[in-house]
Amino acid sequence: MTSTVAADRLENHRERLDGALAAIRSRGYFSAFPESPSPRVYGETAAEDGKTAFEAHRGTAYPIETPGSHGTVTTEQSPFGVQLDIEYPRTAEEGLDELLAAAQKGMSDWRKGGIETRVGVTLEILDRLHKRVFELANAVQHTTGQAFVIAFQAGGAHALDRALEAIAYAYEEMSRYPAAAVWEKPAKGDPIRMEKNFTVVGRGVALVIGCNTFPTWNSWPGLFASLVTGNAVVVKPHPLAVLPLAITVEVAREVLAESGFDPNLVTLAAERQGDGLAKPLALRPEVKVIDFTGGTEFGDWLEQNATQAEVFTEKAGVNAVLIDSTDSFKALCGNLAFTLSLYSGQMCTTTQNLFVPADGIETDEGHKSFDEVGAGIAGAIGKLLGDDARAVEILGGVVNEGVVTRLELAPEYGEVVLESRAIKHPAYDDAVVRTPLLVAVDAKDEGIYGRECFGPVSFLVRTADTDESIELFRKTVDEGGAMTAGVYSSDAETLEKVRDAALEVGVALSENLTGPVFVNQSAAFSDFHGTGANPAANATYTDGAYVASRFRVIQSRRHA
Repeated sequence: MTSTVAADRLENHRERLDGALAAIRSRGYFSAFPESPSPRVYGETAAEDGKTAFEAHRGTAYPIETPGSHGTVTTEQSPFGVQLDIEYPRTAEEGLDELLAAAQKGMSDWRKGGIETRVGVTLEILDRLHKRVFELANAVQHTTGQAFVIAFQAGGAHALDRALEAIAYAYEEMSRYPAAAVWEKPAKGDPIRMEKNFTVVGRGVALVIGCNTFPTWNSWPGLFASLVTGNAVVVKPHPLAVLPLAITVEVAREVLAESGFDPNLVTLAAERQGDGLAKPLALRPEVKVIDFTGGTEFGDWLEQNATQAEVFTEKAGVNAVLIDSTDSFKALCGNLAFTLSLYSGQMCTTTQNLFVPADGIETDEGHKSFDEVGAGIAGAIGKLLGDDARAVEILGGVVNEGVVTRLELAPEYGEVVLESRAIKHPAYDDAVVRTPLLVAVDAKDEGIYGRECFGPVSFLVRTADTDESIELFRKTVDEGGAMTAGVYSSDAETLEKVRDAALEVGVALSENLTGPVFVNQSAAFSDFHGTGANPAANATYTDGAYVASRFRVIQSRRHA
């Protein structure tokens, strides 16, 4: 690609980039990709065309090449019971030499392309992914169990926004340094003059380890942050959620090749379930950056063992809401009902623990006992999910058997406040759909609520008073981490105490949410996702620290 055409890449998307740059500085509302799948926004045929494109993948060999692959794998199982049967090139440990050599081959030209070229190319990749957003939404839906609208928003539009946010931060960080400078030091006679050049250089090969529940939303920030800063990227998807990332890699390779760069700068490493490819890949000396979303055990292993790499992890946490008092009990219950129900609680941001004083709380409806608080939340969930056809569009499907197992065991932990029930999906006979389970436990039962119970299980924790709620919140987050926290209180002093506790344990706090914003939602360009300040994650989506260590600035100098 000529330099003129490369410049056009960036100019074609300059308005989008400028909007993102302004947003990360203001932290105000900004979205570059419409979140509504309405035909008024995307066109009358967009939804059907996207579904047709998704259906065309079923029962086929995905048209993508992976250097060093051996045979194929077919690993995905739709939570909705839809047969996918898609084959992907299989990457095994014996093929890693070839894969990583191919990934490194194009890095020199990618570096020489310069900052603006890389930004332009990555923005073009996002634009083309946006053109396939309905196809991606179907792929996310049928690999994760998300309802379609949630898959479209979280797996499509919002994931694109998060990727754009990462590119914007990377552009800002890389642009801090001039490409060239003249250094002049006064001296006797003529000054000492030197010419200096400063080049942004990627660290090496970046590895993205995908997750089952949010394969695009959780993978794209790291993928694009690494690619735009000059690294090659190997994408290793979760075996149960390959298609969304295969589409991603296909589009990236297509744009790279058209732009005159080696398509192997982005590769797909699909594995057979049980291969355990992530560990040998993560320990390769060529791998200098790792992004991982998933369980604490493997995240900790990466941090402790992949010492040759910069490791970014988002792991398990124990999210909590403290309920002290409220001036709108009905709205409190309704807000929490949606929070606990969305995608069957299969989000790293979903509230698990609801700390409530044993003596109850003060509300606009008068005093509510502990049992009445539980009944109010349970009643709101029942009302929200009372119509099965509406319920499945909120709940989606259960992503795997592990969630079902935890859900079935949880009633033994305490007093069941709200039973979970199975719902028959009107469109997918084989879908596994479950409503939330709410269990009351005592403050002393830290062995139960102090660890993550991923899925539609939440604990109503009976505490002595709000002060104990705050201490338990502090303790559980300090020990187990959290991605989100919330508080309901009409008392200014209590709110200040909880704010201080949240700052001390390093977790984002939502206060008195009673409207159409929920503690488990995160808005790109304004909300930081994770903080990097507690055990649930060692980084945040997205800030300067998230991108800056993915590159280094290397200088050269000479006498002028």
